Amino acid sequence: MTTITIYGVGLIGGSLALSFKGKEDYHIIGHSTRQSSVDKYLNKHVVDEATTDFEAAAIQADFIFVCVPVGMLEDYLIRLSKLPLKPNCIITDVGSTKKSVVAAASKLEWSGVQFIGGHPMAGKEQSGVEAATEHLFENAIYVLTPQSDTTQESYDKLANLLNHTKAHIVRMDAAEHDTVVGAISHLPHIIAVGLVNQIRSYNDHAPEYSMLAAGGFRDITRIASSDPVIWRDILMNNRDVLLKLLIDWQSEMDKFISYLNHADADKIEQQFVDANRFRRTLPERRKGVMTSMFDIYVDVPDHPGVIGQIATRLGEQAINLSNIEIMENRIDVPGVLRLSFRDEKNMEAAIEELKLMGYPFTN
Repeated sequence: MTTITIYGVGLIGGSLALSFKGKEDYHIIGHSTRQSSVDKYLNKHVVDEATTDFEAAAIQADFIFVCVPVGMLEDYLIRLSKLPLKPNCIITDVGSTKKSVVAAASKLEWSGVQFIGGHPMAGKEQSGVEAATEHLFENAIYVLTPQSDTTQESYDKLANLLNHTKAHIVRMDAAEHDTVVGAISHLPHIIAVGLVNQIRSYNDHAPEYSMLAAGGFRDITRIASSDPVIWRDILMNNRDVLLKLLIDWQSEMDKFISYLNHADADKIEQQFVDANRFRRTLPERRKGVMTSMFDIYVDVPDHPGVIGQIATRLGEQAINLSNIEIMENRIDVPGVLRLSFRDEKNMEAAIEELKLMGYPFTN
Protein backbone atom coordinates (compact mmCIF):
# COMPACT_ATOMS: atom_id res chain seq x y z
CA MET A 1 0.00 0.00 0.00
CA THR A 2 1.20 3.51 -0.85
CA THR A 3 0.34 6.17 1.72
CA ILE A 4 -0.16 9.76 0.59
CA THR A 5 -0.43 12.49 3.21
CA ILE A 6 -1.87 15.90 2.37
CA TYR A 7 -1.42 18.85 4.70
CA GLY A 8 -4.17 21.35 3.90
CA VAL A 9 -7.07 19.61 2.15
CA GLY A 10 -8.59 22.68 0.52
CA LEU A 11 -9.25 23.30 -3.17
CA ILE A 12 -5.80 22.16 -4.34
CA GLY A 13 -5.10 19.54 -1.67
CA GLY A 14 -8.63 18.18 -1.90
CA SER A 15 -8.48 17.96 -5.69
CA LEU A 16 -5.18 16.08 -5.44
CA ALA A 17 -6.75 13.68 -2.94
CA LEU A 18 -9.71 13.05 -5.27
CA SER A 19 -7.32 12.48 -8.18
CA PHE A 20 -5.56 9.72 -6.22
CA LYS A 21 -8.48 8.26 -4.28
CA GLY A 22 -9.55 4.85 -5.49
CA LYS A 23 -6.57 4.57 -7.86
CA GLU A 24 -4.26 1.57 -7.46
CA ASP A 25 -3.44 0.76 -3.83
CA TYR A 26 -3.37 4.29 -2.37
CA HIS A 27 -4.29 5.30 1.16
CA ILE A 28 -4.94 9.05 1.52
CA ILE A 29 -4.43 10.83 4.85
CA GLY A 30 -5.57 14.42 5.32
CA HIS A 31 -4.28 16.76 8.03
CA SER A 32 -5.70 19.95 9.48
CA THR A 33 -5.06 21.85 12.69
CA ARG A 34 -8.85 22.04 13.20
CA GLN A 35 -11.01 19.09 14.14
CA SER A 36 -13.97 20.62 12.28
CA SER A 37 -11.96 20.49 9.04
CA VAL A 38 -10.88 16.92 9.70
CA ASP A 39 -14.53 15.95 10.15
CA LYS A 40 -15.42 17.72 6.92
CA TYR A 41 -12.75 15.85 4.93
CA LEU A 42 -14.12 12.54 6.18
CA ASN A 43 -17.79 13.43 5.74
CA LYS A 44 -17.14 14.43 2.14
CA HIS A 45 -15.14 11.24 1.52
CA VAL A 46 -12.24 13.22 0.10
CA VAL A 47 -9.65 11.24 2.08
CA ASP A 48 -9.49 7.77 3.62
CA GLU A 49 -8.21 8.99 6.97
CA ALA A 50 -7.85 12.39 8.63
CA THR A 51 -6.19 13.71 11.77
CA THR A 52 -5.09 16.82 13.65
CA ASP A 53 -1.91 15.00 14.77
CA PHE A 54 0.94 16.44 12.67
CA GLU A 55 3.40 13.60 13.32
CA ALA A 56 0.90 10.78 12.95
CA ALA A 57 -0.05 12.10 9.52
CA ALA A 58 3.56 12.07 8.33
CA ILE A 59 5.47 9.12 9.68
CA GLN A 60 3.87 6.40 7.50
CA ALA A 61 3.71 8.47 4.33
CA ASP A 62 5.42 7.53 1.07
CA PHE A 63 4.43 10.91 -0.41
CA ILE A 64 3.70 14.14 1.45
CA PHE A 65 1.94 17.08 -0.23
CA VAL A 66 2.18 20.37 1.68
CA CYS A 67 -0.80 22.36 0.42
CA VAL A 68 -0.70 25.35 2.78
CA PRO A 69 -0.25 29.05 1.94
CA VAL A 70 3.20 30.11 0.69
CA GLY A 71 3.93 32.01 3.89
CA MET A 72 3.53 28.81 5.96
CA LEU A 73 5.54 26.41 3.79
CA GLU A 74 8.91 26.84 5.47
CA ASP A 75 7.45 26.23 8.94
CA TYR A 76 5.84 22.99 7.77
CA LEU A 77 9.08 21.81 6.16
CA ILE A 78 11.05 22.55 9.33
CA ARG A 79 8.56 20.49 11.36
CA LEU A 80 8.69 17.62 8.87
CA SER A 81 12.51 17.60 8.84
CA LYS A 82 12.50 16.83 12.58
CA LEU A 83 10.30 13.74 12.25
CA PRO A 84 11.37 10.11 11.73
CA LEU A 85 9.93 9.95 8.23
CA LYS A 86 9.72 6.80 6.16
CA PRO A 87 12.91 6.07 4.15
CA ASN A 88 12.68 7.38 0.56
CA CYS A 89 9.65 9.51 1.42
CA ILE A 90 9.05 12.21 -1.21
CA ILE A 91 7.84 15.63 -0.03
CA THR A 92 6.41 18.24 -2.37
CA ASP A 93 4.42 21.47 -2.15
CA VAL A 94 1.93 23.32 -4.36
CA GLY A 95 3.06 26.91 -3.81
CA SER A 96 3.00 29.41 -6.68
CA THR A 97 6.56 30.56 -5.90
CA LYS A 98 9.33 27.99 -5.97
CA LYS A 99 12.77 29.56 -5.38
CA SER A 100 12.14 30.43 -1.72
CA VAL A 101 10.67 27.07 -0.73
CA VAL A 102 13.38 25.12 -2.58
CA ALA A 103 16.02 27.21 -0.81
CA ALA A 104 14.32 26.61 2.55
CA ALA A 105 14.19 22.85 1.93
CA SER A 106 17.85 22.71 0.87
CA LYS A 107 18.97 24.20 4.21
CA LEU A 108 17.29 21.46 6.24
CA GLU A 109 18.69 18.12 7.36
CA TRP A 110 16.80 15.34 5.61
CA SER A 111 17.49 11.69 6.32
CA GLY A 112 16.79 9.61 3.24
CA VAL A 113 14.01 12.00 2.18
CA GLN A 114 13.69 13.98 -1.06
CA PHE A 115 11.97 17.34 -1.48
CA ILE A 116 10.73 18.32 -4.95
CA GLY A 117 8.99 21.65 -5.43
CA GLY A 118 5.68 21.62 -7.27
CA HIS A 119 3.13 24.06 -8.69
CA PRO A 120 -0.14 22.87 -10.25
CA MET A 121 -1.22 25.75 -12.49
CA ALA A 122 -4.96 25.46 -12.08
CA GLY A 123 -7.60 26.82 -9.76
CA LYS A 124 -11.13 28.13 -9.36
CA GLU A 125 -12.87 31.24 -8.16
CA GLN A 126 -14.20 29.14 -5.26
CA SER A 127 -11.94 27.91 -2.47
CA GLY A 128 -12.00 25.22 0.21
CA VAL A 129 -12.51 21.47 0.09
CA GLU A 130 -16.13 22.05 -1.01
CA ALA A 131 -14.81 23.26 -4.37
CA ALA A 132 -12.37 20.36 -4.84
CA THR A 133 -12.82 18.17 -7.90
CA GLU A 134 -11.05 15.18 -9.39
CA HIS A 135 -10.78 16.99 -12.73
CA LEU A 136 -9.26 20.29 -11.53
CA PHE A 137 -5.82 19.61 -13.00
CA GLU A 138 -6.88 17.90 -16.22
CA ASN A 139 -4.96 19.48 -19.15
CA ALA A 140 -3.29 21.95 -16.77
CA ILE A 141 0.46 22.50 -16.51
CA TYR A 142 1.95 20.98 -13.35
CA VAL A 143 5.48 22.28 -12.78
CA LEU A 144 8.05 20.29 -10.81
CA THR A 145 11.30 21.94 -9.71
CA PRO A 146 13.79 19.25 -8.64
CA GLN A 147 17.14 20.26 -7.15
CA SER A 148 20.60 19.19 -8.29
CA ASP A 149 20.66 16.38 -5.73
CA THR A 150 17.18 15.06 -6.61
CA THR A 151 17.46 11.49 -7.83
CA GLN A 152 15.87 10.56 -11.14
CA GLU A 153 14.09 7.72 -9.36
CA SER A 154 12.39 10.11 -6.92
CA TYR A 155 11.43 12.53 -9.69
CA ASP A 156 9.95 9.71 -11.77
CA LYS A 157 7.99 8.35 -8.78
CA LEU A 158 6.38 11.74 -8.15
CA ALA A 159 5.73 12.40 -11.83
CA ASN A 160 4.13 8.97 -12.23
CA LEU A 161 1.88 9.59 -9.22
CA LEU A 162 0.85 12.98 -10.64
CA ASN A 163 -0.10 11.37 -13.94
CA HIS A 164 -3.35 10.47 -12.15
CA THR A 165 -4.23 14.18 -12.20
CA LYS A 166 -4.11 14.13 -16.05
CA ALA A 167 -1.99 17.28 -15.90
CA HIS A 168 0.97 17.98 -18.19
CA ILE A 169 4.10 17.55 -16.04
CA VAL A 170 6.80 20.14 -16.82
CA ARG A 171 10.29 20.14 -15.31
CA MET A 172 11.71 23.61 -14.60
CA ASP A 173 14.39 25.36 -12.60
CA ALA A 174 12.87 27.04 -9.53
CA ALA A 175 14.24 30.51 -10.36
CA GLU A 176 13.09 30.24 -13.98
CA HIS A 177 9.63 29.23 -12.77
CA ASP A 178 9.36 32.30 -10.54
CA THR A 179 10.44 34.61 -13.34
CA VAL A 180 7.90 33.22 -15.82
CA VAL A 181 5.00 32.92 -13.37
CA GLY A 182 5.85 36.35 -11.98
CA ALA A 183 5.29 37.80 -15.44
CA ILE A 184 2.14 35.90 -16.41
CA SER A 185 0.37 35.81 -13.04
CA HIS A 186 1.89 37.89 -10.25
CA LEU A 187 2.42 41.03 -12.33
CA PRO A 188 -1.16 40.98 -13.75
CA HIS A 189 -2.52 40.75 -10.19
CA ILE A 190 -0.53 43.84 -9.20
CA ILE A 191 -1.69 45.71 -12.31
CA ALA A 192 -5.33 44.78 -11.66
CA VAL A 193 -5.12 45.94 -8.05
CA GLY A 194 -3.43 49.18 -9.09
CA LEU A 195 -6.04 49.85 -11.77
CA VAL A 196 -8.97 49.18 -9.44
CA ASN A 197 -7.48 51.40 -6.74
CA GLN A 198 -6.87 54.15 -9.28
CA ILE A 199 -10.54 54.08 -10.30
CA ARG A 200 -11.55 53.82 -6.64
CA SER A 201 -9.71 57.05 -5.88
CA TYR A 202 -11.49 58.79 -8.77
CA ASN A 203 -14.81 57.38 -7.59
CA ASP A 204 -14.37 59.04 -4.18
CA HIS A 205 -15.01 62.34 -5.94
CA ALA A 206 -17.23 61.21 -8.82
CA PRO A 207 -19.53 58.18 -8.24
CA GLU A 208 -20.10 57.87 -11.98
CA TYR A 209 -16.89 55.82 -12.18
CA SER A 210 -18.35 52.86 -10.30
CA MET A 211 -21.61 53.16 -12.18
CA LEU A 212 -19.87 52.91 -15.55
CA ALA A 213 -17.22 50.37 -14.49
CA ALA A 214 -19.41 47.33 -15.14
CA GLY A 215 -18.91 44.87 -17.97
CA GLY A 216 -15.42 44.81 -19.47
CA PHE A 217 -13.71 46.72 -16.65
CA ARG A 218 -15.05 44.35 -14.03
CA ASP A 219 -13.98 41.34 -16.09
CA ILE A 220 -10.40 42.41 -16.78
CA THR A 221 -9.86 43.34 -13.13
CA ARG A 222 -11.54 40.31 -11.52
CA ILE A 223 -8.20 39.04 -10.17
CA ALA A 224 -8.03 42.14 -7.97
CA SER A 225 -10.55 40.30 -5.76
CA SER A 226 -8.02 37.59 -4.89
CA ASP A 227 -7.29 36.76 -1.24
CA PRO A 228 -5.21 39.66 0.19
CA VAL A 229 -3.19 37.59 2.68
CA ILE A 230 -2.32 34.86 0.18
CA TRP A 231 -1.22 37.41 -2.38
CA ARG A 232 0.74 39.41 0.17
CA ASP A 233 2.80 36.28 0.84
CA ILE A 234 3.20 35.42 -2.85
CA LEU A 235 4.43 38.89 -3.77
CA MET A 236 6.82 39.07 -0.84
CA ASN A 237 8.26 35.66 -1.77
CA ASN A 238 8.80 36.75 -5.39
CA ARG A 239 9.80 40.32 -4.58
CA ASP A 240 13.09 40.50 -6.53
CA VAL A 241 11.50 39.17 -9.72
CA LEU A 242 8.53 41.51 -9.42
CA LEU A 243 10.64 44.61 -8.88
CA LYS A 244 12.31 44.01 -12.25
CA LEU A 245 9.00 43.18 -13.92
CA LEU A 246 7.41 46.37 -12.59
CA ILE A 247 10.28 48.43 -14.01
CA ASP A 248 9.72 46.74 -17.40
CA TRP A 249 5.97 47.41 -17.10
CA GLN A 250 6.63 51.05 -16.30
CA SER A 251 8.75 51.20 -19.45
CA GLU A 252 5.83 49.86 -21.51
CA MET A 253 3.54 52.54 -20.05
CA ASP A 254 6.17 55.20 -20.74
CA LYS A 255 5.95 54.23 -24.40
CA PHE A 256 2.24 55.02 -24.44
CA ILE A 257 2.85 58.30 -22.64
CA SER A 258 5.44 59.23 -25.26
CA TYR A 259 3.26 58.17 -28.21
CA LEU A 260 0.29 60.12 -26.86
CA ASN A 261 2.42 63.19 -26.12
CA HIS A 262 3.67 63.16 -29.71
CA ALA A 263 0.29 62.19 -31.17
CA ASP A 264 2.00 59.22 -32.83
CA ALA A 265 -1.07 57.30 -34.04
CA ASP A 266 0.96 54.79 -36.05
CA LYS A 267 3.00 53.60 -33.07
CA ILE A 268 -0.12 53.34 -30.89
CA GLU A 269 -1.77 51.22 -33.57
CA GLN A 270 1.36 49.06 -33.85
CA GLN A 271 1.26 48.32 -30.12
CA PHE A 272 -2.22 46.83 -30.56
CA VAL A 273 -1.17 44.96 -33.72
CA ASP A 274 1.81 43.38 -31.95
CA ALA A 275 -0.26 42.46 -28.89
CA ASN A 276 -3.05 40.95 -31.01
CA ARG A 277 -0.56 38.93 -33.04
CA PHE A 278 1.13 37.43 -29.97
CA ARG A 279 -2.13 36.83 -28.10
CA ARG A 280 -3.47 34.77 -31.01
CA THR A 281 -0.53 32.38 -30.59
CA LEU A 282 -1.47 31.59 -26.98
CA PRO A 283 -3.20 28.21 -26.39
CA GLU A 284 -6.94 28.61 -25.80
CA ARG A 285 -7.95 25.23 -24.39
CA ARG A 286 -5.27 24.63 -21.79
CA LYS A 287 -5.65 25.57 -18.17
CA GLY A 288 -3.21 28.23 -17.05
CA VAL A 289 -1.88 29.72 -13.86
CA MET A 290 -4.86 32.07 -13.56
CA THR A 291 -8.38 30.78 -13.19
CA SER A 292 -10.21 30.48 -16.49
CA MET A 293 -13.51 32.21 -17.10
CA PHE A 294 -16.21 30.08 -18.65
CA ASP A 295 -18.52 32.85 -19.81
CA ILE A 296 -20.66 33.32 -22.90
CA TYR A 297 -22.09 36.69 -23.95
CA VAL A 298 -25.37 36.35 -25.81
CA ASP A 299 -26.82 39.17 -27.90
CA VAL A 300 -30.56 38.71 -27.29
CA PRO A 301 -33.44 41.11 -27.97
CA ASP A 302 -35.16 42.80 -25.04
CA HIS A 303 -38.32 40.69 -25.31
CA PRO A 304 -40.32 39.10 -22.46
CA GLY A 305 -39.45 35.45 -21.90
CA VAL A 306 -36.16 35.34 -23.83
CA ILE A 307 -33.99 34.75 -20.75
CA GLY A 308 -36.35 32.10 -19.42
CA GLN A 309 -36.38 30.39 -22.80
CA ILE A 310 -32.58 30.10 -22.83
CA ALA A 311 -32.35 28.97 -19.20
CA THR A 312 -35.09 26.37 -19.73
CA ARG A 313 -33.41 24.99 -22.85
CA LEU A 314 -30.07 24.60 -21.07
CA GLY A 315 -31.78 22.97 -18.09
CA GLU A 316 -33.57 20.48 -20.33
CA GLN A 317 -30.17 19.45 -21.71
CA ALA A 318 -28.75 19.02 -18.17
CA ILE A 319 -26.26 21.84 -18.75
CA ASN A 320 -25.08 23.24 -15.43
CA LEU A 321 -25.48 27.02 -15.61
CA SER A 322 -23.87 28.71 -12.58
CA ASN A 323 -25.04 32.29 -13.19
CA ILE A 324 -27.02 34.55 -15.49
CA GLU A 325 -26.28 38.26 -15.60
CA ILE A 326 -28.10 40.94 -17.55
CA MET A 327 -25.52 43.50 -18.66
CA GLU A 328 -26.76 47.00 -17.99
CA ASN A 329 -23.58 48.57 -19.34
CA ARG A 330 -22.50 47.30 -22.73
CA ILE A 331 -19.14 49.09 -22.86
CA ASP A 332 -16.55 46.50 -23.98
CA VAL A 333 -19.13 43.72 -23.59
CA PRO A 334 -20.16 41.76 -26.72
CA GLY A 335 -23.65 40.83 -25.57
CA VAL A 336 -26.49 41.84 -23.30
CA LEU A 337 -26.68 38.51 -21.44
CA ARG A 338 -23.75 36.81 -19.72
CA LEU A 339 -24.02 33.08 -19.02
CA SER A 340 -21.42 31.68 -16.61
CA PHE A 341 -20.40 28.04 -16.22
CA ARG A 342 -18.17 26.21 -13.76
CA ASP A 343 -16.26 24.27 -16.39
CA GLU A 344 -15.47 24.11 -20.08
CA LYS A 345 -17.59 21.01 -20.70
CA ASN A 346 -20.84 22.77 -19.74
CA MET A 347 -19.83 25.91 -21.61
CA GLU A 348 -19.19 23.98 -24.84
CA ALA A 349 -22.52 22.17 -24.51
CA ALA A 350 -24.28 25.52 -24.06
CA ILE A 351 -22.57 26.89 -27.17
CA GLU A 352 -24.02 24.07 -29.24
CA GLU A 353 -27.52 24.75 -27.90
CA LEU A 354 -27.23 28.49 -28.58
CA LYS A 355 -26.22 27.69 -32.16
CA LEU A 356 -29.33 25.54 -32.56
CA MET A 357 -31.49 28.33 -31.08
CA GLY A 358 -30.01 30.86 -33.50
CA TYR A 359 -28.73 33.33 -30.91
CA PRO A 360 -25.49 35.18 -31.71
CA PHE A 361 -22.90 34.80 -28.97
CA THR A 362 -19.24 35.45 -28.12
CA ASN A 363 -17.01 33.63 -25.69
